[in-house]
Amino acid sequence: MIYRQSVSGGELFEKILEDDSLMSEEEVRDYMHQILLGVQHMHKNQIVHLDLKPENILLKSKKSTEVKIIDFGLARKLDPKKSVKLLFGTPEFCAPEVVNYQPVGLGTDMWTVGVITYVLLSGLSPFLGDTDEDTLANVSAADWDFDDPSWDDVSDEAK
Repeated sequence: MIYRQSVSGGELFEKILEDDSLMSEEEVRDYMHQILLGVQHMHKNQIVHLDLKPENILLKSKKSTEVKIIDFGLARKLDPKKSVKLLFGTPEFCAPEVVNYQPVGLGTDMWTVGVITYVLLSGLSPFLGDTDEDTLANVSAADWDFDDPSWDDVSDEAK
């Protein structure tokens, strides 16, 4: 069964780019709460999205802060008797197990939830390199930090 719902608010990614200033921690918390509820629902049903990123999170309307997760093209239903490995995804948002061609699981989406949170709080991508290969190497090494000045006004609790 295919379920369609009208969403007209654009991508969360567009909101990140168009706002003059970074989102407040409260806004990030509210968006992440909704995203986590969606991920929780998928995971309760043993479904991994495998392509979570701000471009795949839409605002319900321009005036709404309600978000919807879209693009389940890479999603998989997990079977405990079979491992799933992938060789695709958006370099900035894929988990180390994808980069290293290791079995994926529920934690794969949770890695990406952390990356999205980092992006929303700082406006920066934690693993972005000069090339896709550099980005994938940074992901594989889990090479990230809070050293950029954009983190100066972010609370320790949010970090």
